[in-house]
Amino acid sequence: MRRIIILLVFIFLFSKVDAQNYLPVDEGSSIKFAIKNFGFTADGSFTGLKGNIRFDADNSIAASFAVSINAGSVNTNNQSRDKHLRKEEYFDADKYPLINFASSSISTTKPGLFLMHGKLTIKGITKEISFPFTAVAQNNGYLFAGSFKINRRDFTVGGSSMVLADNLELSLSIFAKKN
Repeated sequence: MRRIIILLVFIFLFSKVDAQNYLPVDEGSSIKFAIKNFGFTADGSFTGLKGNIRFDADNSIAASFAVSINAGSVNTNNQSRDKHLRKEEYFDADKYPLINFASSSISTTKPGLFLMHGKLTIKGITKEISFPFTAVAQNNGYLFAGSFKINRRDFTVGGSSMVLADNLELSLSIFAKKN
């Protein structure tokens, strides 16, 4: 019995060591959102990726993601709208300069396809989310891609606007280079 316990501890410790460190970078990455506003789709993007990713495609249990983006980098290709989105009613970028995500668990659903569970924090409000993603090795790193929907009201983004849809879709394509 003692040998089995020692073996299990060794396997657990070894699995945590297997994952490699990667740094998410803006170059080669995109963080996009789309939401209905007055019945039309409004879209935009964010930049300012920072954080650390530990990942091994063969051992998703050892993986972890802790990343952030710059809330003030919101870009809808309309400067006056972007300025408005940085204000308190929306992202309150002066008070909450970062939008953060930290994984709590990652599992493999099939080779190259994973399921991420974690906590998303916007404007100091943290909510549990989960979403599927892919991981493709490239250029001495990985390209992670996935999408998910959130309710903007859960994070007090957009106040009580009646013309802005509650749900928005985020599409992620994150390139992380080996550290």
